[in-house]
Amino acid sequence: MKEALAYPGPKVDVVESPIPTAGPFQIIVKVSCVGLNPKDWKVADGAVPGVTHSNEGDDFAGVVHEIGQSVTEFKVSDRVGVFHKTLSPGGGWAQYAIAWESMTFHLADHVSFEEAATIPLAAITSCLGLYRRLSLPYPWDPCDKPQPIVVYGAASAVGAYAVKLAVLSNIHPIIAVAGRGIDFVETLIDRSRGDTIVDYRQGDNSVVEAIKTALGNKEPEFAFDAVSENGTVLNISRVINKTIGKIAVVLDTPSDLVPDGISRNNTAVETSQVDLGNNVLTWPNSKGQSVGITHFTTVMLKFIGRGLNEGWFSAHPHEVVPGGLHGLEGALTRLKNGSVSATKLVVRISDTDGLGN
Repeated sequence: MKEALAYPGPKVDVVESPIPTAGPFQIIVKVSCVGLNPKDWKVADGAVPGVTHSNEGDDFAGVVHEIGQSVTEFKVSDRVGVFHKTLSPGGGWAQYAIAWESMTFHLADHVSFEEAATIPLAAITSCLGLYRRLSLPYPWDPCDKPQPIVVYGAASAVGAYAVKLAVLSNIHPIIAVAGRGIDFVETLIDRSRGDTIVDYRQGDNSVVEAIKTALGNKEPEFAFDAVSENGTVLNISRVINKTIGKIAVVLDTPSDLVPDGISRNNTAVETSQVDLGNNVLTWPNSKGQSVGITHFTTVMLKFIGRGLNEGWFSAHPHEVVPGGLHGLEGALTRLKNGSVSATKLVVRISDTDGLGN
């Protein structure tokens, strides 16, 4: 089969690789589409020590090709979306990829593979931030009183999913900070509930003042920073409550940017599948601390998949990259250069030259 491997640059080689086989609790998926994430170019450029080349396709969708031992929820030919285990073999930059049953969700016929490929990693990052790090109410037990939240980078996939989930959880008012994607963010919020948008292109001081004005100079308790770069955390720390404030961030940020009274928690999406492949997951009475977050990821993926199929949760806007796997290098370069806004780049595997039969 064809598989793409990324190297520092980022550079990409499309190579011949054997089709993977399914282990226990695993599925082999014939990949139709794979979504790209900012971490993809960062890993290719050496962000993870010891990783010199990799297939970082962690968001993919396609059709079940083979099922492994003990798989009960899926059968061959099922349409599925997948959150692949980060930094493990068998990623979605290939014709066939490995999926864990617990990280796989069914797709209705009306849901496109392109749509499904925009969801897993970004949506789970948003879930971790809102529900595990900020401990906000879940959509099935929504908030019963006004609960302000600042979402910085609301046009990004992570930020947009955070806004969508906040709406499902009845969390309002939402102060959404965005730039080029403001028109898109407008479609996500509810101004009748006090939601509003602040344009970060106004400059830091103007952003801070606009957030304060939107909140009536009241300090919010919660913020989700889907950017976590270029001073965004510092801006949030200037408006959030200084004694009980909680900020969910997506990247490590210097501790001295945030006053001591404010809690800052990394979403750490890389931990969301930490126990996949360990026997502990198959033991019903296991009390392993990390099992909880893996099961949390499973539950949220199934929930979001259900919403996608039933129409009450939507995918992120996407752009299909020309050339299939051969277009991957240019797409990663665009992500590295920061030229993509309010859009998820998606690679359609069938557009790759030389696939054969």
